[in-house]
Amino acid sequence: MNNSEKIAVLEKKVTRVTWIESPGPIMFGLGLYGKFGAGGNAFHPLLNDATVVTSLLVIGGLIMIWGGYNIFTLKRQLNRLTKA
Repeated sequence: MNNSEKIAVLEKKVTRVTWIESPGPIMFGLGLYGKFGAGGNAFHPLLNDATVVTSLLVIGGLIMIWGGYNIFTLKRQLNRLTKA
């Protein structure tokens, strides 16, 4: 495998991780809205439940951390290949 093929594979992996990670910020944002913005009058009744809101914050945060770590490592590998 030459460098251009490796770069293409890594870019495809970055795209895949980005798609997998995309629900994380949405969940985290809904959790923040339910915690701080709704004030007990959310647009959906589940966002008024403290357990659901805390779960959204934790799960969304973990997905974002996982995705950020994976994207960081893949981009670092891409950077090494493009400089070589």
